[in-house]
Amino acid sequence: MPHQPQASLLKQRRFLPYFVTQFFGAFNDNIFKNVLLLFVAFAGANALPVSSNLFINLAAGLFILPFFLFSASAGVLADKYEKSWFIRKVKLAEIAIMTLGAIGFITQSYLILLLLLFLMGTQSAFFGPVKYALLPQQLKPNELVPGNALVETGTFLAILLGTLGAGVIASADNANYVAAICVVLFAVFGYASSRYIPEAPASAPELKFRWQPIKHTKQTLAIAKADRVVFQSLMAISWFWFLGAAYLTQFPNFTKIHLNGSESAVSFLLALFSVGIAVGSLACDKLSNHRIEVGIVPLGSFGITIFGWLMASSIPSDLPQFESFTQFVSYQALWSVFAYLLLLGASGGVFIVPLYALMQQRAKVSQRAQVVAALNIYNSLFMVGSAVLGIVCLSILELSIPQLFLLLAALNLLVAGYLFIQVPIFVVRFLVWMITHTMYRVKHKNLHHLPEKGGALIVCNHVSYMDALLLSAVCPRLIRFVMEEDYANLPPLRRFLKRAGVIPISAERRGSIRRAFNEVEQALSEGHIVCIFPEGRLTADGEMNEFMRGIDIVLRRSPVPVIPMAIKGLWGSYFSRYKGSACKGRPSRFWSKIEIEAGDPVDPQQANTQRMQQKVAELRGDWR
Repeated sequence: MPHQPQASLLKQRRFLPYFVTQFFGAFNDNIFKNVLLLFVAFAGANALPVSSNLFINLAAGLFILPFFLFSASAGVLADKYEKSWFIRKVKLAEIAIMTLGAIGFITQSYLILLLLLFLMGTQSAFFGPVKYALLPQQLKPNELVPGNALVETGTFLAILLGTLGAGVIASADNANYVAAICVVLFAVFGYASSRYIPEAPASAPELKFRWQPIKHTKQTLAIAKADRVVFQSLMAISWFWFLGAAYLTQFPNFTKIHLNGSESAVSFLLALFSVGIAVGSLACDKLSNHRIEVGIVPLGSFGITIFGWLMASSIPSDLPQFESFTQFVSYQALWSVFAYLLLLGASGGVFIVPLYALMQQRAKVSQRAQVVAALNIYNSLFMVGSAVLGIVCLSILELSIPQLFLLLAALNLLVAGYLFIQVPIFVVRFLVWMITHTMYRVKHKNLHHLPEKGGALIVCNHVSYMDALLLSAVCPRLIRFVMEEDYANLPPLRRFLKRAGVIPISAERRGSIRRAFNEVEQALSEGHIVCIFPEGRLTADGEMNEFMRGIDIVLRRSPVPVIPMAIKGLWGSYFSRYKGSACKGRPSRFWSKIEIEAGDPVDPQQANTQRMQQKVAELRGDWR
C-alpha cells in the first residue's frame, strides 16, 4: 500500500478540517487561560475576590477538575454518537462559553471568569476522547503515525502560539475588549472548520447513556486495564505529561533565578521546548518508516533522560545580568542549555507519537473513545502528581530547580529501562533498521504483500549474514526466523535470540529437526510470520543454491500463504562469501544499493519447493 506523506494529509478533507479544529481548540484554551492569568497577575488587590496566588491555584485546579469528573462520560458519548456531529456540538458549546467569557473580560468579573475556566476544562474534557478516537476511522493504518505526528505538532505549536498570543493581547490597549473579541472569534473559527469534518459513524451506537459519572469512571478505567499493551501505552503517555507539566511549570522561575532571564527569555525557552516536540513528532514518522514502531519509544525515553540531565548540569555558574533579550540569546555560554532543551523536546516528540498510534490501533473499535477518556483521567492524575512533586522537592526538601530537573532525569531513566525490558526485540529491530539503512541504500518493493495479521511463511534467497536483519527491519511485524542451531546457541546471543522467537535447527540431528518443525507449526498456528532460507547456507558464488524440501514439510503440517522474497545487491558485501568467507579482510563497499522485494502470496495448495524457488529466482532476476 503506498504511503501518504504528512504533507498530503494536510491537503485532504478527511484530515485537514479535523487538524484545524483541534488546533484552534488547543490555541483558544491557552489564549483564554493565559490572558486570564495575566489579567489576574496585574489586577489591583481590590479587583479580585481572593488573593492572586489563591486565584491562580484555583484556576489551575478548576481547569483540570473536569477531566476527572467528565472524561469517562465523554468517552461513552463519543463512542455512542457519530463523531463529526459530536465534535460540532462540543464546538458550539465552546462558542457559548467564550461568549460568556467575553462578557467576563469586558466587565472584569473575575469570579465569573473562574467559573468559565471550569466550563472550558469541561469542554476540553468532552473534546479529548473524540479527538483521538476519530483518527483511526478517517486514516488508513499506515497513516496513523504521520497523522498523530501532525496532531502532536499542531497541539504543541497551538500551546506555544496561544501562550505567546496571550501576552500580546494582555499588553494591548483596551486589552479586555481585544481578549473578548479574540476568544469568541477563535471559537467560531474552530466551529467553522468542524463543519467540514467528514462523517465518522458511531463506534457503539447501542450504548445506553445515563448521567452516572462515578460509574462511568470505574467502567472506563476497567476497559483501559483490560488490554495490557493499551494500559502500558496509557501509563507511558501520562508519564510524558507528568514530565511536561513539571518542566513547563518551572520554566518561569528557572529562567529568572538560574539563567537571569526576563519574561521574553521564558517565552523563548517555551518556544524551544515546543518546537523541539513538534520537530521530534515529525521526525518520528520518518525514523519509524511511517509505521507504528514501538522500538523507538525507549530510545526517545533515553533521549529525554540524557538531554534533561545535560540541560540541568550545563548551566553556567556565573552569569551576568542581561539588559535585553538579545544579550540573553546571544550569550554563548547558554547555547548548550538551549540546544539540550531543544533536543529534550525532540526526544519527547519521538517518545509520544508511537504511543498514541499504538493506543488507537490496539483499542477495540467500540471502546476507543472510552480508552482515550481513561487516558485523560490518568493524564490529569499524573499532572497533579507532578505539581505535588514540585511542591515537595522545592518547598519541603528545598531542592533547587536544576536539582529537580536532575531528579526528573533520574526517574525517567528508570522508566526508560522498564520500557526497554518490555520491548527489547523491537528496540534492536529499530536500531538494525537505522544501521542497515545507513550502511546501504535500501529500496523496498511490494512489501504490502506481507500480511498485516495471520500466519504466513516467507521464503527468501540467502546471500549474507545480514539477510535476517534486513528482513526483520523492513517488516512491520515480528518475524520468527529458522536459524542454524550453532549460531542460535552462541552464548552472547542465545537469550536474546530465544526471546526474539528464533527457531534453532540442525540438519545433522533428527531431534533438532523434529523440534524445529514442531515450533514452526505452532508459530504459524498462533498467527506469526515465519521465515526460512530454503537454500540452507549462504551462496558461495552469488547464484541461488537449490532449495531444500523443508517448504513441503512445513506446508503439509501448516497450510498458510507463502510469500516469496528476494534480497538483491548484497553479493560482494563484507557479510557475503564474495571473498571466499564472510567478514574477511576490510570492507570494500559502503552505501551500496540494495533492494528487498516481496512477491504475490502463493496459496499453500499450489506452493511447493520447485515453484517457490522459481518465484524467488524471478524476483531476484540478474541482480546479485
